[in-house]
Amino acid sequence: MKKAIYTTYGSPEVIQIIDVEIPSPKPNEILVKIKAASVTRADTMMRQGIPKFGRIFLGLFKPKNTVLGTGFSGIVEAIGSQITRFKIGDEVFGEKLFGNGSNSQYLCIGENELVEKKPKNISHCDAAPICDGFLTSYNFLKEHAKIKEGQHVFINGASGSLGSAAVQLAKIMGAKVTGICSSKNIDFVIALGADEVLDYTTIKLNELQSRYDVVYDTVGKLSYNSSKNILNDNGIFMTPVLSIQILGQMILHPQKVKFEATGIKKKEELKSLLKDLISLFKQNQLQTHIDKTYNLEDLKYAHQYIETGGKVGNIVVVNL
Repeated sequence: MKKAIYTTYGSPEVIQIIDVEIPSPKPNEILVKIKAASVTRADTMMRQGIPKFGRIFLGLFKPKNTVLGTGFSGIVEAIGSQITRFKIGDEVFGEKLFGNGSNSQYLCIGENELVEKKPKNISHCDAAPICDGFLTSYNFLKEHAKIKEGQHVFINGASGSLGSAAVQLAKIMGAKVTGICSSKNIDFVIALGADEVLDYTTIKLNELQSRYDVVYDTVGKLSYNSSKNILNDNGIFMTPVLSIQILGQMILHPQKVKFEATGIKKKEELKSLLKDLISLFKQNQLQTHIDKTYNLEDLKYAHQYIETGGKVGNIVVVNL
């Protein structure tokens, strides 16, 4: 089978597509033939080894974990002897955070890890990024912001994977939403349900008259200090993108500044959040937007496109 790896930090050119044997599932694992897999901004940052302080965990001089990709959707091709939740032929989706990457033709994953049956009303392409954008944003909005009906949420990067998910989720949760994106994506964010959309190239935060209960910076371009003048007295700033600046602000303002790596939450907590999302997808209340699809052999071009900053919604590798 083919899989994507990187053995050194660098540009998209460091990505290699190699041939390896198809893995055999352990007694508690299923073997998934992957039909679609997510490609995210986080993948490109890991490939580059940025921010550099993150190499303490990723590997100081070269990556410890050389595989790429987390989100996936596919078909169960084989099962281990202890499997009870799945059978051969089931359509499943989920996220593999450690070990075998999802930018591959096959993947083994434990039955009790983050893997569930795919809703029948969505495609493999639509399912593959759910555990990236939707799960992360739902965790922030539900667990950190604790969104209540009538609150006002400011979403920076509203047209991206996390942002487009957050706009939809915040509206379902009863919030008023102001989205920030480039001018070319304003109509897209309005179509997602945003009440107001601002062009990031023309707005100045210190000139905004509105006050928000939550500032959710999905792309790591803002900070608490730059945003506190638009927050209500009890408002919070939150971001899934960690930096030295954000780390310092979390220490100084622990009640106001929130960061979390969603993927390292307890499996039981992630599964509970994911089941909520599955219910919403089954009811057609959520929609995944796919910007571009690539073949696995062209993965480096997917990384190049993400790094242009022009991605709208999600990027997916297909035909694996």
